[in-house]
Amino acid sequence: TNEQLPDLHHHFCVLNLEVHMYASQWFLTLFTAKFPLCMVFHIIDLLLCEGLNIIFHVALALLKTSKEDLLQADFEGALKFFRVQLPKRYRAEENARRLMEQACNIKVPTKKLKKYEKEYQTMRESQLQQEDPMDRYKRENRRLQEASMRLEQENDDLAHELVTSKIALRNDLDQAEDKADVLNKELLLTKQRLVETEEEKRKQEEETAQLKEVFRKQLEKAEYEIKKTTAIIAEYKQICSQLSTRLETQQAASKEELEVVKGKMMACKHCSDIFSKEGTLKLAAVSREEQGLELDDEKDSLKKQLREMELELAQTKLQLVEAKCKIQELEHQRGALMNEIQAAKNSWFSKTLNSIKTATGTQPLQPPPATQPPKEST
Repeated sequence: TNEQLPDLHHHFCVLNLEVHMYASQWFLTLFTAKFPLCMVFHIIDLLLCEGLNIIFHVALALLKTSKEDLLQADFEGALKFFRVQLPKRYRAEENARRLMEQACNIKVPTKKLKKYEKEYQTMRESQLQQEDPMDRYKRENRRLQEASMRLEQENDDLAHELVTSKIALRNDLDQAEDKADVLNKELLLTKQRLVETEEEKRKQEEETAQLKEVFRKQLEKAEYEIKKTTAIIAEYKQICSQLSTRLETQQAASKEELEVVKGKMMACKHCSDIFSKEGTLKLAAVSREEQGLELDDEKDSLKKQLREMELELAQTKLQLVEAKCKIQELEHQRGALMNEIQAAKNSWFSKTLNSIKTATGTQPLQPPPATQPPKEST
């Protein structure tokens, strides 16, 4: 540090802060004791590629990047900075990468390191020879006290981390157990709902089968009534046609008889004179009036029968219309029930899927689109 960072070296000398107080842990553990793993991996890679000298490069790079902070710190502050603040600075992988680049750019000749090693060993031997045993023991005692304080602090930190980790693990375990209990309850509820839904589905299927059977019977009954009504209408039409033909035949026969009578009367001289003068045949008035009354009665009876048949035909048509309306209403009810059954099936399927997915912790899927029932012709 005297050649690379003279001002920092002078500050450490003023504070009586020796290198072994902060760097011994770095060299003994290859920076694994405090620094994050992302930085340690880079150091090990460089160690395997470049050799042991890279350890000194990394140490010098750490001192250079922390120079401003260390120059402002006292003895305790510097030790705390090396122990706590410096490792936190390189938790970001980008900072660790920059530090490795800076370490690779530092040039420390191998000959100088060997020279420093020899000088250090010579100095240590001379110091040991010249130093008073009491001073040496005091210094060793101070060093051991500092190491003890450092180890106690590390022990406290590790104990705090251990307690914190145990508390966090206990909380996580409690949350996991609570979540497991909730999931088990939801699973039981889902199974119960599934059983209830299956029972409801079975009941709905039975009701649907019963409704289909009722609709089928009503439809067959309506078809039978329609056939019956159609047959009655055809029979009434046939009767009306026969009556019309019969009426026309009787009218034609009456006209022919009337023409024969008129011809016979015109052949008689006495009757023809009376008929030409009077304009009507007075001698046979009584018989002709009786024949006319009979014809009128027969016409009235035929008209009356025709009106009755027309009235029955109108009633039959009204019944046919009512039957058609009833059939349409039944078909409409059937379509509505089919829609309700389909909607109930879709709702049951959707609820079942959502309940199962909620129990397993997945997102609910969308239910399949409801198929439109076939439109009933009205």
